Formats: sequence, structure tokens, C-alpha cells
Amino acid sequence: MKSALKWAALGLAAVLPLSVQAHKAWILPSQTVLSKAGWITVDAAVSNDLFYFNHVPLRVEGLVITGPDGAAVEAQNSHTGKYRTSFDVDLSKDGTYRIATVNSGLFANWIDDKGERKRWRGSAEAYSKEVPTNAKELKVTQSSGRIETFVTLGKPNDTALKPTGKGLELVPVTHPNDLFAGEAATFALQIDGKPAADLEVEIVPGGSRYRDRQDEIKVKTDAQGRFSVTWPQAGMYWLEASLSDTHASLPQASERRASYVATFEVLPQ
Repeated sequence: MKSALKWAALGLAAVLPLSVQAHKAWILPSQTVLSKAGWITVDAAVSNDLFYFNHVPLRVEGLVITGPDGAAVEAQNSHTGKYRTSFDVDLSKDGTYRIATVNSGLFANWIDDKGERKRWRGSAEAYSKEVPTNAKELKVTQSSGRIETFVTLGKPNDTALKPTGKGLELVPVTHPNDLFAGEAATFALQIDGKPAADLEVEIVPGGSRYRDRQDEIKVKTDAQGRFSVTWPQAGMYWLEASLSDTHASLPQASERRASYVATFEVLPQ
């Protein structure tokens, strides 16, 4: 557990199946829908409760902000404190922005000549230089993770929502900034550009600090990777899905692990 929490503190929780961790990683914007150009502040953390700063900050070295035209947008005034990372985003163009932390790489463990267990994490490029390929009991896992949220200025569009074809990704059918209490929304999950079928998706409303239970909603993706959820009430929601299989795309790895997390705002009718 200590190792899992350490990776979370380093912003690497995204590459592990979050369902087995006691803490949840998330990104939370100050607003998700704006009618005129302006700024938003985004908080990123790993916490015991949604969405409260009471554990460690989420490191955002892999931060990627995609603007409505598909171009990269720079975060401003970034700061990492004891419990959260915060940054500002200038929304100057109409349309939908995708704000994400993206991590990928390889994780290896083996037994060295002294009989000690060794662990390594890094890029595919560094693997050949830093990991002995003939090591005893060498096991290599390809990992990827994405934690994200969506913000729209004016009229929504879908340019920033196009999948990259890498890792576990959400492909919106219902626009992520067009969600209302009592209405059904449909999304699809893809893994490396292909439908992520029969995958469990967990959705938890915010404010868990003031509830005796999670009140989670669990659904499964169909053969096309699609799933639907009817939002019980307005508020912020945390969504998580993860998978582990043997279909690694990198030749060094024998296993693949991927995770996806998103924060959505559901508005009242």
C-alpha cells in the first residue's frame, strides 16, 4: 500500500488500477461551462474524499490541455502545495477544452545477482539502457493512465475530444459539458483505438465526505465499448475504469495495464 501511495503522490497513480486503491486521483475545474471568455482555476489532487484536499497533490508533469481548435494550451500560474496542485487556464477561444494528465511507460521487476528484488519504471526508450534483459524472473508491464476533465466556452465542439488511439480513452457520444440531472448520457471507452468491451465503469458523486456510503453507480461497456448512465442529481461526478490484460503493444512487455479517470459536472434541469 505504501508503494501505491508513493506512486500516487508522484502523479503515477493513473497507471495503476484505481479500483484497488483507497485514494482517488482527480482534476477539478472551478467552472465547466462559461458564456464569455475568461479564466478558470483547476485543482488536482489525490484524496480520501471527493473532492477534498486531504491526502497528497497530484503531480501534473504530464499535463496536456487541448483547445477547441486542437492546439495545445499552456497552463498558467502552476503551483504544487502540500495537498493539491493548482493552475489557471485562459479560455480565449469558443468551444470545448480537454484538460488531462497523461502518463505512459514500462514497469519492470526482477531478481539481481545478489538475490534482491529490483524495480524500475521509465520510458520504452530508457528500458534497453537501464534494465538487464537477461535478468532472472524479469517481468515487464506496459502501463498508461489518463486523468481529465472538460470545459466549454460558448458553443461546444468536439475537436479536442478526438481520441489519440493510445491507452484507455473516453469517446463522448453525449457531449461531456451537456449533462443534466435525470437525463441519460452515453459514452464509449477505447483501448489503443479499439472498443474496450465488457469493462466495468464506476461513477461516484462528489461530497462523499458527508455520506456514510459511496453511492457509486456501476455499469459495463458493451461490445462497442459504449455505456450509459442516468445522473440521479446535479453535482460533480468522478468516473473511473481500468483494465489489465496480455495485449501489450510494446514488444518488451508481456502485460498491459491502463486506467482512465474523469470529472464531470451534471447541471440541474
